[in-house]
Amino acid sequence: MSRDRATMIGFGAAYYPEYRADADPVADLRLMRDAGFTVVRVGESVWSTWEPEEGCFDLDWLQPTLDAAAAVGIGVILGTPSYAAPMWLVRRHPEIAADSATGVPVQWGARQEMDFTNGAFRHYAERVIRRIVERYRDHPAIIGFQVDNEPGLRLLYNDGVFEQFTDWLRGRYGTVERLNEEWGLVYWSHRLTRWDELWRPDGNRQPQYDLAWRRFQAQLVTEYIGWQAELVRELAGPEQFVTTCISFEQPAVEDVELGARLDIVAGNAYYEMEDALAHPSSAPPATGPLGWIVRGAWAVSQLADLMYSAKGAPFLVTETNAGSIGFSMTNQSPYDGQWRQAAWLLVARGARMIEYWHWNTLRYGAETYWGGVLPHSGEPGRAYRELAVLGGELERAGGLFEGARPDADVAVLYDTDSKWALAAQPPLTAPGQFGDPESYRHIVAAFSRGLFDTGRQERLIRPQQLFPSRGGAQDAAATARELPVLVVPAFHLADDAELDFLAAYAEAGGHLVIGPRTADADREARARAERKPARLDLIAGAWYEEAANPQHPVPLVTAGGLGGGCALQYLQGLETEGAEVLARYEHPHFGRWAAVTTRPAGAGRVTVVGCVPDQELARSLARWLVPTPCSGWSSLPASVTVSSSRRPDGAVIHVVHNWGWEPTQATAPSPLRDAVSDARISQGKPVSLGAWDVRVLVTSPEKEER
Repeated sequence: MSRDRATMIGFGAAYYPEYRADADPVADLRLMRDAGFTVVRVGESVWSTWEPEEGCFDLDWLQPTLDAAAAVGIGVILGTPSYAAPMWLVRRHPEIAADSATGVPVQWGARQEMDFTNGAFRHYAERVIRRIVERYRDHPAIIGFQVDNEPGLRLLYNDGVFEQFTDWLRGRYGTVERLNEEWGLVYWSHRLTRWDELWRPDGNRQPQYDLAWRRFQAQLVTEYIGWQAELVRELAGPEQFVTTCISFEQPAVEDVELGARLDIVAGNAYYEMEDALAHPSSAPPATGPLGWIVRGAWAVSQLADLMYSAKGAPFLVTETNAGSIGFSMTNQSPYDGQWRQAAWLLVARGARMIEYWHWNTLRYGAETYWGGVLPHSGEPGRAYRELAVLGGELERAGGLFEGARPDADVAVLYDTDSKWALAAQPPLTAPGQFGDPESYRHIVAAFSRGLFDTGRQERLIRPQQLFPSRGGAQDAAATARELPVLVVPAFHLADDAELDFLAAYAEAGGHLVIGPRTADADREARARAERKPARLDLIAGAWYEEAANPQHPVPLVTAGGLGGGCALQYLQGLETEGAEVLARYEHPHFGRWAAVTTRPAGAGRVTVVGCVPDQELARSLARWLVPTPCSGWSSLPASVTVSSSRRPDGAVIHVVHNWGWEPTQATAPSPLRDAVSDARISQGKPVSLGAWDVRVLVTSPEKEER
């Protein structure tokens, strides 16, 4: 990210000298430079430092840090502090408090407690943003700006927000009569006669209302961040980018729409370390509900793919593990090599900056035990030494990724609307809950994990990028050529045009894989009246009308080259009309139905997976869909994975991991050059990997081997 360094991969940490009375920016920035750091993020959390009293600004405190950064060639991303309002503002304008439920204001003492749509809040936020950007926009260290931080933390229930929601519905539907019809409000006597009869969302169980409420809340967040971004662009230089730090599973975030308002997408990549990164692994995805800390090398890869998919372009990691994450009860001691492994995996999947949170472990506050690059003592330790090794590698090899695009064997459709809809009406169960609100993520994860486990790489693609009706692809045949295999799991909400495009994709030569709960409902979350999967049943030669949540895994009897496995948590009873049965349930009741079917369709094929696959079935499906992965590597040791990227000049970058304690070897599929050591490896020769190791290799012409 630094304009003065050859590497195209930014490397650094969030840096907060204002949190330490003994801070020495000159010494800190030199220590960072020695570790290969090229970028720091500053300033986003301390509005009360920038403006300690209403209208009284202290803008000069950051100057020494920026000067020190410029002196050693480290670029700076300057944050706007709008996500943490000062107490003088709260005291002067208590009406800015966010309501967590109707009439229930959020109590102050954390952050993001405000209603960011409130006019008074916007006035003060704009004023401090303008003062900060005007003060530092011309500083030579500033390479970009981060507006706000981790937006969309909560849904807002304030009176003014609800009034805006009603106006939004009026603009969307026009009349109460149409709203009644579209939402089916005859049910349970919810029919309205006038707009002011719309009930508050707190106790709502009407799924159409819930979906609209989530869409509206995400639109508020997108508008708010877009407002800040435009404000900064008005003031900043043309070479300075604008982004925000996205926590991708916040409840009020639609990251594709949000990303469209930014110059580049950036976000959090937090993951469990130690044995959680071992591969292969049968460990469950997380210790509890899926959240912002992912578990497993496959999940780190999927998170990177999610971040890439927000714009279909490279992204920045603005926060990731420097040590223990969370709070005082989530302590982890990463194994030697794991920082390098995770960083290179993120880079391989599209990251163009790796920035740790944070430089110094704090001595006070809610995140006292959230580990930084330096411990509480401030003395460089193991984390610093490990990251210094990584910094040297990124400086030597990072430039290779300029213009490179991550490879993909399979495209997987990822839809935020369906995620929200299946949270309101979940198809999966969860202990102690009415249903699993993260059903969508669990279903998609089953397919993503199978791809990773077998060395097949995925590209997450969004409806906005795929379907012509949402401004995406215009040609089904071109899509089939670019994405020859398209997996569509739990695409619950789809309009007719989108389903017809999927059918056209298959007929044009693509292999369409329909997962469970796909094509069940329209874009208003109304169950479709057609046989399911709706509008795809004829081309698939399979359909279903019964589904079940088995209490135990249901084994499968397979054929047609598909391996074994089980159906987990949810299954559909597939009836066939011309489709080949690849798997059938091995069960006295469910055995009457197929679990997986396939059928040629025009120049392509349609496969239906009518259940949530376990790991064995997901792996078998991945191998059957893509017999030879595009990375070119084969017969890999069990603990080894490869993530490949294509450069504009045609060269292929291979990031090769060993996710375990035992040293191992893999066989080079072509002449390779180690991008870090410059060592040459001939085709067919071993690539050696130590414990928890990673190597960055690039295709090398044969003549270089002689």
